Amino acid sequence: MSLKGKSVLMFVDDGYEDQEFWYPKLRLMEEGADVNVASTKKGIYKSKHGYEAKAEFAAVSINPSDYDCVIIPGGTVSADRLRRDKTILDIVRKSFEQGKVVAAICHGPWILISAGIVKGRKTTSFYSMKDDLQNAGAKYMGGKSVVVDGTLITSRQPEDLPYFCKAIINALMK
Repeated sequence: MSLKGKSVLMFVDDGYEDQEFWYPKLRLMEEGADVNVASTKKGIYKSKHGYEAKAEFAAVSINPSDYDCVIIPGGTVSADRLRRDKTILDIVRKSFEQGKVVAAICHGPWILISAGIVKGRKTTSFYSMKDDLQNAGAKYMGGKSVVVDGTLITSRQPEDLPYFCKAIINALMK
């Protein structure tokens, strides 16, 4: 278990992409990481296909210093709701500024854009986000399944989850 002692924070909201939440959560737990889930408030959130995920914490109770990594799954509805919350944006920004691993997949980079951390960074995402990322000053690398730029990790879609998770695990092992 290579990630024993590492703490990971994941965000969730209604409309999250099932695979992009559950695959990293279970994969990182399998590696020994302590994975916590948060949202705008504690409670149960349903995925695009109706699967429930429990947010154990409200974002206002989170101290970014307590975590080694923040993961933002995709899902257009979920990502759009999360990026409207100032506390979530502050957590993402502070985590990034503290040199923590910050990872987002599919539409999750919307939160990175709203947190103001993509300017001058190499990124990827679901193809429809190309203009959003470029307009925010990111260097869009759309053909890549995963892009690692320092501690910032981005990925495109569910098919890329093995590469996304491997990049997160490698970054946390450093």
